[in-house]
Amino acid sequence: MRIILLGAPGTGKGTQGKFITEKYNIPKISTGDILRESIYAQDTFGKMIQKTVEKGKLVSDKIVCDLIKIRIQKKDCINGFILDGFPRTIEQAHYLSNNKIKIDYVLEFIVPYKLILERISGRRIHLQSGRIYHIKFHPPKIENQDDLTGESLITREDDKKESVEKRLKEYEKLTHSVVNYYKNQKKIGNIKFFKINGINSSSIIKNQIEGILKKHF
Repeated sequence: MRIILLGAPGTGKGTQGKFITEKYNIPKISTGDILRESIYAQDTFGKMIQKTVEKGKLVSDKIVCDLIKIRIQKKDCINGFILDGFPRTIEQAHYLSNNKIKIDYVLEFIVPYKLILERISGRRIHLQSGRIYHIKFHPPKIENQDDLTGESLITREDDKKESVEKRLKEYEKLTHSVVNYYKNQKKIGNIKFFKINGINSSSIIKNQIEGILKKHF
């Protein structure tokens, strides 16, 4: 069972990816994790990635794709895997096809951008513990203070409204062609493609995903 999760930041695909991993015992693979692990290992790829990142440049498609290919050949992927945040570009989608990496399901998480902005820009973090609050959905007892320690909460740079808007525009620009590619793959019977309404509660989405994946067994 090989699954791709598509969706802009803040659509809930990370939460559902964790659920799928635990339910079906297949690993969730994200490009961010792979790049960090490679840098930490200081292998050939890791040294190249570190130099690229230090220069403020984006890691090339080729390196990202090669790392994904290596990762999915590991033993824990024998029964399948989840790709979270990959492919991000049409070139990466073609790489999977050209390398005969079979994908069974593509799940696209849809949430209106206005709600995504509200979800992400409302996050507040207690830096020391990693505890996450939300000014609307999960506010601290005292404004801008951690419930347990009383220490100040922060807004991550990535969570600021301007940063979120920029990330959403970038996502739209890069991923529009990827979504269309997989819709066409569905038409010719190569994959199963489903839209997931990310506005629904987490439990409703879990039930929907269970219903989709149950047909695989």
